[in-house]
Amino acid sequence: MSRYWSDFVKQLQPYTPGEQPKISNLTKLNTNENPYGPSPDALAAMQRLLNDDLRLYPPPNADDLKDCISNYYGLGAGQVFVGNGSDEVLAHVFNGLLNQDEPLLFPDISYSFYPVFCQLYGIEFNKIPLAEDFAIDLSDYQRPNGGIIFPNPNAPTGKLLGLEAIEQLLQSNSDSVVVVDEAYIDFGGVSAVPLIAKYNNLLVVHTMSKSRSLAGMRIGYAMGSAELIEGLERIKNSFNSYPLGHLQIAAAVASFNDQDYFEKTAARVIRSREQLTEQLERLNFNVLPSAANFVFARHQQQQAEEIASQLRRRGIIVRHFKQDRIDQFLRITLGSEQQNQLLVQSLTDILG
Repeated sequence: MSRYWSDFVKQLQPYTPGEQPKISNLTKLNTNENPYGPSPDALAAMQRLLNDDLRLYPPPNADDLKDCISNYYGLGAGQVFVGNGSDEVLAHVFNGLLNQDEPLLFPDISYSFYPVFCQLYGIEFNKIPLAEDFAIDLSDYQRPNGGIIFPNPNAPTGKLLGLEAIEQLLQSNSDSVVVVDEAYIDFGGVSAVPLIAKYNNLLVVHTMSKSRSLAGMRIGYAMGSAELIEGLERIKNSFNSYPLGHLQIAAAVASFNDQDYFEKTAARVIRSREQLTEQLERLNFNVLPSAANFVFARHQQQQAEEIASQLRRRGIIVRHFKQDRIDQFLRITLGSEQQNQLLVQSLTDILG
């Protein structure tokens, strides 16, 4: 702690991101990165921009990317907001749309950075317990609130909330913004984006880190009514007018235009999820139904922390949480076919 810190900084409890160890020959199944690389078109688009033009500022509004996203999802002008990763987009959402007089509501088992954002911006919040089966119970959200946010599929559980349930939530909370954080939706769910045309209180947030394999480029975006997007633009232009660089914009546009590659890689991840789930169940794991690029699994006899420790000794990293109710679960990112088989073989050896 420094004597130069403000009182505000002293009371912050920052978020700790997923571990990114620099170890050779590591099988890294802990941060939900895509095992397959970005579209070759995206790589080529970035390569073409590696020239002296990088001395120039990027377009502050990233209109080419916004137009691309609008066309892809069938949205109108002014219904897309882009930022430096979905974390930055969500930070602006918390500050600009969810900082209200009534408390913000979100699931008790969810992203750990939601409470961090609330602390940063002085937002009162209530964590709503998930049901016994880790599903979101809509009846628990029928209370006064200053907004609702939840990942869909949820993280770390991977459980999906259907569009009919989301629509019920929107109808019963018409005076609040409902934010659906869809980082993993492309791995087995149906996006809530079509509901934007019916509900001006809906905001859908996406990232290009997962299904588009561009985690290293930091590209996120939000979609909603023009009124909600305008609020986010006011925050952004009071903070950083140039959140996306030339390479980010070019990579994102090229990725959206390569639909064939996107569909093929997503399908590979989904097949791997189905196969790994079956293999884990044969090893006496209980695996929650997942619509994400990870599985959430609990062994019937062995302690989760010990399994994670044994895997680490073998050069395989998975995510273990020490939070109540999920401390016996492991969140396992889907790797390549080879990585998944190495995991299964290692678990077979560990479990005997």
